[in-house]
Amino acid sequence: MKITQLVILFNYKKIVLGICVAAVFLIFSNQISSTIFNILFKMVSLIIVLNIIASILASYILYDKSDLYKLNKLKDNLDFEKIDNAIIVHASFDPISKELEERYPNLNITVCDIYENRHEHDNGIKISKKIFPPNPEEIKIHPNQLPFEDSSQDVILAITSLHEILDHKDRVLFFREAKRILKKNGLIVVSEQFRDCTNFIFFNIGAFHFLSKKQWKKAISEAGLEIIENKKITPFANMLLIK
Repeated sequence: MKITQLVILFNYKKIVLGICVAAVFLIFSNQISSTIFNILFKMVSLIIVLNIIASILASYILYDKSDLYKLNKLKDNLDFEKIDNAIIVHASFDPISKELEERYPNLNITVCDIYENRHEHDNGIKISKKIFPPNPEEIKIHPNQLPFEDSSQDVILAITSLHEILDHKDRVLFFREAKRILKKNGLIVVSEQFRDCTNFIFFNIGAFHFLSKKQWKKAISEAGLEIIENKKITPFANMLLIK
């Protein structure tokens, strides 16, 4: 429940607002004499509450119960025991590097925080960093300039982070830089929620926080890279394997 609790913390204002709006509709429904509007207002109130519950449940399934941060679905594509260098890209929230370092002590991992992402100054970040302390050796990166030598990295792991690169041109530049620093058979792993029907149903306008599959494909293609596999992690998120 750790990450779901953080999701609630980051979105508590929206949750409180939704509950207040639902309460207003419920109160109004009892103040009007029209049966049709009475039922309509109560239905709207119920839909708002159910949507809040559904989004919290979906967050729990995605962040705490799925393979999103465990990376077990990579076993068929990547053997961490047989590679030397890996990069983890995050956006002020790193639930991966500590466990990965413990599981693979011989793996050289560089943790990168995207500079000036939207979460950087969020009040909830202070609490999230207490639960998941930042890697003491992590570095700040600009998406369009990765401080690594050409053909030096085996894998780049970007788990729920690259949607924080807001500009399409910057996303293309990031992938071009990723292509430059990857070894010949290197792999980029991008796990993200898509702006699709399922996420709209469960996360409502929160789905606008993410990119569509078409936007990801466009940025990756323009960088001269190719999606070799698209794995479904849960109904709410996909893992793109890029070479």
